[in-house]
Order: sequence, then C-alpha cells, then structure tokens
Amino acid sequence: MSPTEQNADFESLLEYLRQSRGFDFTGYKRSTLMRRVQKRMGTVAIHDFAEYMDYLQVHPDEFAQLFNTILINVTSFLRDPDAWAFLAQEVLPRILDRKEADEPIRCWCAGVASGEEAYSLAILLTEALGVDQLRQRVKIYATDIDEEALSQARLAGYPARDLEAVPQEYIDRYFELMGARYVFRGELRRSLIFGRHDLVQDAPISRLDLLVCRNTLMYFTAETQTRVLARLHYALNDTGFLFLGKAEMLLTHTNLFSPVDLRHRMFAKVPKVSLRDRLLVVSQAAHPEVGNHLGRQIRMFELVNDAMPAAEIVIDASGTVVLTNERARSLFRLNPRDVGRPLQDLEVSYRPLEMRSIIDQAYTEGRQIVVSNIERHSGDAEVQFLDLCVTPLLENDHDVLGASIIFTDVTRFHRLQEELERSRQELETAYEELQSTNEELETTIEELQSTVEELETTNEELQSSNEELETMNEELESTNSELQAINGEVRQRTGEVEQVNVFMESVLGGLQLGVVVVDSELRVKMWYGRSEELWGLRPSEVYDQPLMGLDFGLPLNEIRALVRRTLSEGSSQDIVLDATNRRGRTIRCRVVASASGVSENGSPNVVLLMEEMKRG
Repeated sequence: MSPTEQNADFESLLEYLRQSRGFDFTGYKRSTLMRRVQKRMGTVAIHDFAEYMDYLQVHPDEFAQLFNTILINVTSFLRDPDAWAFLAQEVLPRILDRKEADEPIRCWCAGVASGEEAYSLAILLTEALGVDQLRQRVKIYATDIDEEALSQARLAGYPARDLEAVPQEYIDRYFELMGARYVFRGELRRSLIFGRHDLVQDAPISRLDLLVCRNTLMYFTAETQTRVLARLHYALNDTGFLFLGKAEMLLTHTNLFSPVDLRHRMFAKVPKVSLRDRLLVVSQAAHPEVGNHLGRQIRMFELVNDAMPAAEIVIDASGTVVLTNERARSLFRLNPRDVGRPLQDLEVSYRPLEMRSIIDQAYTEGRQIVVSNIERHSGDAEVQFLDLCVTPLLENDHDVLGASIIFTDVTRFHRLQEELERSRQELETAYEELQSTNEELETTIEELQSTVEELETTNEELQSSNEELETMNEELESTNSELQAINGEVRQRTGEVEQVNVFMESVLGGLQLGVVVVDSELRVKMWYGRSEELWGLRPSEVYDQPLMGLDFGLPLNEIRALVRRTLSEGSSQDIVLDATNRRGRTIRCRVVASASGVSENGSPNVVLLMEEMKRG
C-alpha cells in the first residue's frame, strides 16, 4: 500500500473514532499518533488501518485497549498546560466571584487514577485563595474505579520525573522531598477526599462548582456516555463548569453543556429550569428502558396538560414559572423561555388583574381562591371575560410547594347572560304595555255594559208604554200617528248626531293639535293628537306621570302657572311659548287650557290643546 493510501485510511480511522465515540484525536501529532495506533494493531496481528477499523466494529472492547495505548501517561501534573492555564486565569475567577467570602467551594476529579489531576487542581486553587482559605472552604472529591490507583493517589508521593511539567516555584511551595519522592504537603492534602466511584453505576456527587473528567468518557459506548453526561449535568450547580480532555469534543450533547472554550475543552452547564427538561435529564441518567418509559410519561403528561380547555400556569413556592400549557401560551403570548422566569416579571402577573395578592391569600388561607368575570381587553378592542382560580399546591396539607393558576374563558356565558337580561327587560316592557291595553279594554267593556243596561231600562219603559197604549186603544190611534212622527224625528236627529260625530273626528284629525289632559295634581291622564309627534313621548310613557317630571320641550314652569290660573278662574286660558320639539328644533307653540270634567279626587281636569304656530 502506498503512503498516500495509508494516510487516507488512517484519517478515515480517526474520523470513525470521532463519529462512533465522540473523541477527536486530530489535534495530536500525526507521526506519534500513527505509531501508537500501529503498536496496538500489531498486538492483534493487524497491519492495515481499514482492516483495523473493521475489527473495531466487530470487537467493541478493543476501543478501551486502543485508547490506553494512545494516551500513555495520561495522568500527569498539569497535562496540556494551556488548558490548565485557561482554567486558572478564566474559570476559577468566575467561580470565586459568584461565591460569598465564606461560601464553600466543591470540586470533583472523576477518573483521577494516581491523583495527579486532583493535586494539580489543589495547587491552582491554593494560588487563587491562599492556604487558609483552601483548608476552610474547598473540598476536592477525587474518585476512580481502580482501588490500587486510589491507594497510590492517597500517598501523594511522586518521583522527580512525574513533576517535570510542574514549575519549580510550585514544587517548592507544595511538595516536600522525602527520600527519592516528592510528597504533596500534608495540611493541603486534607482538602482532598479520595474514594472509589463508578461513573456508570454509582450516584454522582452533587452541588459542584467544577467537575474535572479528562480522557475518561472515551472508554464508554455512545449510549453509556449519554447516561454519564446526564449524571455529570445533575452533579453541577447551574453555574458550574465541566473540564474535559483534549480528545473529548462533547459535540453531541450541546443540550446539556455549552462550550466556554472549545480549544481547551471547557464547558458550562446549560441549566434545565422547566420540570420537563429536568425529568428528561433524569431519564437520560437512568437505565435506557426506564428513561424511555419516563420520557413517554412526560410526553403524555404534556399532551394531557395541553388538551385542557382552560389556560393553566404552575409556579413553585418562590414564584418561578415551572409549567404552562398550550392554552396559556396562546392566551397570554407566553413562550417556552418564560418557563423558569419569576411570575412577577411576566405581564400576566398584573394584567388583566394583579395576581400576587390573590396567590398570597391562597397560601395564607390554604384554600382555593376564585375571582369571576374578569374583564380583559384584547388588541382588537373586544372584551373577554375570564374566571380565575388559584389553588395552592400543598404537601402534607401544610407545606407550600407552589400554586396552580387557571384562567377559564367565560365570555360566551357572560354574553348569553347579557342577552337573557335584555330579553327579560323587553318582556317586562311588553307585559306593561299589555296590561295598559287590557285596562283600556276593561274600561271599554264597562262602558258597553252600562249602555246595555240603559237599553234594557228603555226597553222596559217601552213595554210599559205599550201596555198603556193597549189599554188606551182609542187614544192610541191618534197618539200613534204622533208617536210615529216623533219617532221619525228621533231617527233623523240620531243620524244628524252620527254625522256630527264623523265631522268632529275629521275636524280633530285636520286640526293637528296635541291634546293632553291633566288632573289637579298635574298628573297626565290623556296624551293624544300630535302630542307624541311634537314631543317624542308615547302615551304609555307618560300616563299617570307628573307633568313636571317629564323631559320634553315645553317650559314646564309656565305650563304649571297656566294650569293653576285655569283652575282658579274656571275659564279658558292660553299662552304662546318658545319650545323645542322632538327633533331638537325651536318652535313657537300656542297652549290653550280649559277646565273639563271631574277627576277621581273630585277636582276638575284641565285639557291642554297644543298647536305649533307657523312663523310668519
């Protein structure tokens, strides 16, 4: 095989390692890297890079042996000096700036082997804090799965060749020469805690500010890497940092960590503020089957929550939004980034109403608080009506975990209520008009009954007269002629009366007068003619109402004076006034007042004839 073909196969092998395990060795010196890979290939009797790549696909355990061969002496003091310098100059100051003066600092070196990385970290922290502060505040947990390596790390003694990369000033300050070995200072060694830990099986150390895990993940399969990285994510504080080895890219897990400096393999934790994201990280850290089941449960919970017809927002005890459903996001224009923010920073906390006092009341009283018919004005000028229900979420009936805030849209129900109320008022008005009409009909019936009684009386008198006429047969002959003549005259006069009535009706219709009858207390008893056309009031609106309380265009004080003169003098009175008709136009109106008839209290009524005068 030509050198060119051999180099191409070697590059293909490196790309396969990057894609299958997520580790990039392209930053290593090619000649050294190729020599170490060929050394491992010779162990398994393979001399071709393409054939060795096929061998790795069939024998996954070979990856660990290959990595051990490539990373000879991987655990050394300050390995990759530029990366450790970046840690000292950029990352540690950020961690310390976020801490109070006496607040603890927790670090974890995972896969520590013989301890060089843990002691390197202790040196840099002592440089940043001083010896006293290190002893009081710092805890460095150093773990590995190899008990033999941990025993060596606890001794903290190293030959001079292992300290070749350590600056002499660090050696002088942090190591003591005992025989042929350099031993890390005992009072500083107490800040380090060594222990056996399996990254795959054991629970992670928590509340960490810095996690150093260099050239360890490459020994795991992609599935196991996912689980381990989820555990490391859980172990870090939200402001924590993850320091990886030179070959570890972490490109496939950007949802858990974001690069601070990719060249030096420094990453920051991506906080998971929502309940869904935290559960998903937990599911990644669990067994795959458990994780898949939990993932399905989370998705089912989300679908059920989004299917609710009401808008729901859930907050924790500190007032931070932990959940919103689809209806709430649509109604209040929320987005997924609002989960994790304080509720008081969102517009929904004070519009359409101030919710903080209601939430405090629910917490204080330990019960559900309901507010009905809240008006919400949307951008298109429509008014929406909502019911608010705030339910405290209590653990053991007294410990407050948070609150569920539910908005229910009752706009349609509210509008139906308004329509029902309008219909009820219209029915009441129609009923009143019907009662008025019924009373008028009853009055007409009474008048008809009175006329019938009079006719019956007349009939009896006629019968009596007829009997007298029969007894006076002789006189009837002459009297009958006279009666016939009188009867004809009566019929003639009756016809004349009917003609007069018809004539009077036509006259009243042609006069275009407004006719109003009031009693001595100035209550309206009749409202006819042009009264409605002149003043815009119907008879049903004014009947039995005080004339002085009506709102129409006549000056009422002068009308009251006119009525009183008519009652006191007993003669007709008239007056010409400026008035405003129902169209708002000023007119001249002549009002004639006459006493007529007797009211219910025995006083005479007054008839007011109103005529609009034409302007000359």
